[in-house]
Amino acid sequence: MEVSPTADPPVCKVMDFGKFMYQQKKKLHDSKKKQKVFHVKEVVMRPAIDTHDYEVKKKNVIRFLEAGDKVKVVIRFRGREMAHTDFGVKRLTTLVNEVKDLGETESMPQMMGRTLVTVLSPKKKEREKEEKEKAPAKGAPKAQAEAENES
Repeated sequence: MEVSPTADPPVCKVMDFGKFMYQQKKKLHDSKKKQKVFHVKEVVMRPAIDTHDYEVKKKNVIRFLEAGDKVKVVIRFRGREMAHTDFGVKRLTTLVNEVKDLGETESMPQMMGRTLVTVLSPKKKEREKEEKEKAPAKGAPKAQAEAENES
């Protein structure tokens, strides 16, 4: 097996090819396991949505962001609503402002045909801080127990 073809002279090694392929497959599998996979959840609403329905949609957006998923917020316009797209823009900006402590806009609101679309992604720093606070340090309980024993 040729290890380093660019070296002068090229470096070669005698080995079992099946074992080599198995090791390569394991490395690839382990690297995929460590990756963070983002799921994109979609929340669809209309510009003339009722307040209670809007609150339900907002709670879903908050739940998705807290779970660490990206959220695609879509406002669909039908018929004469296309003449008043500013209502949809206002509704979308209020939603973004209400959840700005949990997520940030990844893409600005854009009109795509009859839909107004934006993507929200969870804030990384705050989520990492919360996870660190929840998980106690490994040495902390022992250090506390030793301090109590010495007293």
